[in-house]
Amino acid sequence: MVMQVIPLILCRTLARNIIHGQRTYVKVSSFSLKQLQLFDSLKKKQENSCTDDGPAGEVKPVTVRLASGQTLEAKAGCTTPLNIAQRARVKGALVTKVNGELWELGRPIQADCELQFLGFETPEGRQAAWRTGACVLGAVLKSDLRAQVYREGTTELGLFCDHVLKDSVLTLCDMEERCLKAAAQKLPLTRLDLSIEEVQELFQDNELRLQLVEEQMSGPVVSVYRCGDSIGVCDGPLLPHTGYLKIFKMLQISPVTLSNQTEVSGLMRLLGVAFPGAKELEEWEREQEEARRRDHRRIGKDQELFFFSDVSPGSCFFLPKGAHIYNTLTDFIKSEYQKRGFTEVVTPTLYSTALWERSGHWEHYSENMFTVTSEGSQTYALKPMNCPAHCLMFEHRVRSWRELPLRWADFGALHRNELSGALGGLTRVRRFCQDDAHIFCTPEQLEEEIVACLEFVRSVYHVFGFTFQCLLSTRPTPCLGEPEQWDSAEEQLERSLQHFGERWEVNPGDGAFYGPKIDIQIRDAIGRQHQCATIQLDFQLPIRFDLQYVGKDGQSHRPVMIHRAVLGSLERMIAILAENFGGKWPLWLSPAQIMVIPIGGSSESYAKQVVDQLSRGGFMVDMNDDPGATLNKKIRSAQLAQYNYIFVVGEQERETGTVNVRSRKGKQLGRRTLEEVMAALTKLRDMRSNLDDF
Repeated sequence: MVMQVIPLILCRTLARNIIHGQRTYVKVSSFSLKQLQLFDSLKKKQENSCTDDGPAGEVKPVTVRLASGQTLEAKAGCTTPLNIAQRARVKGALVTKVNGELWELGRPIQADCELQFLGFETPEGRQAAWRTGACVLGAVLKSDLRAQVYREGTTELGLFCDHVLKDSVLTLCDMEERCLKAAAQKLPLTRLDLSIEEVQELFQDNELRLQLVEEQMSGPVVSVYRCGDSIGVCDGPLLPHTGYLKIFKMLQISPVTLSNQTEVSGLMRLLGVAFPGAKELEEWEREQEEARRRDHRRIGKDQELFFFSDVSPGSCFFLPKGAHIYNTLTDFIKSEYQKRGFTEVVTPTLYSTALWERSGHWEHYSENMFTVTSEGSQTYALKPMNCPAHCLMFEHRVRSWRELPLRWADFGALHRNELSGALGGLTRVRRFCQDDAHIFCTPEQLEEEIVACLEFVRSVYHVFGFTFQCLLSTRPTPCLGEPEQWDSAEEQLERSLQHFGERWEVNPGDGAFYGPKIDIQIRDAIGRQHQCATIQLDFQLPIRFDLQYVGKDGQSHRPVMIHRAVLGSLERMIAILAENFGGKWPLWLSPAQIMVIPIGGSSESYAKQVVDQLSRGGFMVDMNDDPGATLNKKIRSAQLAQYNYIFVVGEQERETGTVNVRSRKGKQLGRRTLEEVMAALTKLRDMRSNLDDF
C-alpha cells in the first residue's frame, strides 16, 4: 500500500554521470545463480521446440480471424500473435485477446480463433506495458542497487516495486535512466506458470516474497518471469521483450506497511510509469492534468461538500451540501426499491465475535475489523458487512417457500480497519454505507433474480450516463463447496448474462471463495474504469447458519443467498460522480441548484419571496445580496460555484412576477414567470435529467 510520500533525494549531476558511464553489473550471487539454473530447468520441461516454420512432423493448420475481418492461416502451437501482427502489418500491438482471453504476443496459438490486437490506448495494453516495466524496475533494483525485491506489479496509477535498499542511494531520475538503459537491451521476458511447490523452491531464500505470493494467489499456479538475471512474479501478460518500452517516469517512493505489520519495516514502494513512445507519454500527461482538475478532494473542498479529520481517520464529515448529495442518492435507490420488491431493514452495528466466528469472517477478516471489549472481557466488533445479520433475521422464525424471494436492503454504517496508507479521500475509507441488499431465494428462482438485479444496475447507471461491462468471475482456488454446485451456479450466471444482453466477459478464478459473482465495471467521462456494482452468489452462509425454508413438499430446503449492491459504497460513488461530472452536478443531484441575484434595493424583498417559494418547492437555493459586488461579479461567482441556474431579479421582474434565467454555462434562457420556471425545473429534477436547458 502506498503511504504518504516521503522527501526524495534530488537528482545530482554525479548520478547522471554514473548512468551514462560504463554500466557496472553486480556479480550474481551463488543463490541467484542457482535460482536461474532452476528457472531454466523448469522452462526446459515446459518449452515447446516448435517454431513458426513448423516441426519436422505434421503440423495442424488453424484459421485466425482478425477484428478487421481479415482471415489468415497459421500453425497450431507454432504461430504466435506477434507473427500474425507482422504479416498483417498491425502497428502498436502490445497484447492480444484470443477468443476473448487475454494472450501474450509471443504465446503460440493453439486452435482456430478470433484475434484482437490491443495497444497502449486500451486498459489491457497499458497494464501489459506497465507490468513489463515493473519487471524491468525489479531487475534494475536487484542488479544495479543490490536491493532485496519482494513484490512487483501494477495499480491503476502505474507500475511499482516493493523493495528494501540498504547500501545505495536512490533518486527518481537515476532510476528512470537506469530502467531506460536496461530496457534498450531488448531483454526477453520469459514467463512460466508454476505450482506453489515450484515457486517455494524458486524463492526459498525470500520468505516475505513467498508470503506475499501466497496471499495473492487466485488459482493453482503462479506466473513467474525472468528478465535478464532477475526472476520475479507477475499477474498477467507481458510484452515480448523490454525494447517495447522507450520512456520511463518515476513518480514517488513511499514506505509500505503490510497487513500483518504494525510498524514500518524498511519496505519501500517505488511507483512509476512506462510508455512505448512520446505520444503515449503526452496523452498520459493530459489525462493526469484532467484527473487533477476533476479530483473529488479538490471539488469537495471548493464546494464545501465534506472534509476529513485526524480525530476519526478515514471517516468522512459530510457538510450540508455533501449531505444533500448523499441523501439524494439514498432516496434515489430507495425509490427504486419500492418498484422492485425490496424492503428495508435496520440492523445493529456492534456484534459479539460469536457471530463472526459462526459466519467465518473472524477467521478470514478479523484483522480488518474494529473491536471493543466490554465488561466481563467480552469482545465485540463493528460490522464490516451486513450479511451475517441478515442471516440471523432469516433464521429468526420458520420460513415458507411462499415468502421467497426475500429481498432485504440495509443502509447501516459499516467499518473496516483499512491501513492508513490505503486511505484516500472518499475512494477508500474506514466508515461507509452501501446500498447493500441480500436476496434469499429458491434455486429455481435464482436466474430470474439475477436478471432482475442486472436490470436494476442498467436502470441506475443509465441515469448517470455510465457505460459499463459485466465480468463473470468464476471459482478461485481454494474455494468452498462442491464442484457440481459451482458448475451449476456459473452456468446460471452465464444464462442470466446472455439473457441480459449487455457485453460481458469471463474473469476466470476471480470469484469469491464462497461463490461466483458478476462484477460490473463502469466507464466515466474521461474513460477511467471503476468497479461499483456486484452480484454475488453465496452457498456457504446458508450452510453455516443452517438456513432452511419449508418447500411445497413440506420438507426443509436450503435457500440460495445473493449479495447485491448497485452503487456500492455511497462515499466512493460520490467521489466517482464528482470526478465524472467535474463538479458540475446535474440539477437533480446538485447541492447548489439556483442562485438568486437581486439588482436594485427595491427588488431585494421580491428576491426573498423567490427564494422562499423555490425552497418550499424543494430546491437548493441561495441569494447573493452583497451590496459591494457588481452584477457581473455576482454572476461569475455563481458560475464558479457551479450553481445550475442564476435568477436575476430587478424592478421589472418584480412587477411581472418573473425571473431572468441564465445557465451556469452563461447561456441566456430569458425572462420567464416563476411558476413556469419552477414547473420546468421540477420536471427536470424529478426525471433525474442531466440536461441543462429547459
